[in-house]
Amino acid sequence: MIHGGAVYFMTNSRHTVLYIGVTSNLIARVQKHKGKLYPKSFTARYNAFKLVYFEGFHSIEEAIAREKQIKKYRREKKDALVNEMNPEWKDLFDALE
Repeated sequence: MIHGGAVYFMTNSRHTVLYIGVTSNLIARVQKHKGKLYPKSFTARYNAFKLVYFEGFHSIEEAIAREKQIKKYRREKKDALVNEMNPEWKDLFDALE
């Protein structure tokens, strides 16, 4: 579905934690988060298993630049991005496949 690169947000069930990542294969990367492939990772420790936001790009370089931009945002602005795309904060993973 998304080629090149993607920026994505993972959160926990109570939406108190936001993890922002970048990848060249969104489906595979989210599967790793959901499966807690790396038990000591941030997403595994904080149970951030829900994909609530993503943006696709033509190149991984564009995605990395956008990730750096978003990581500088305050939490309110990050929440606004999610609310614009996914107001109910549903897990978007199933829509990717």
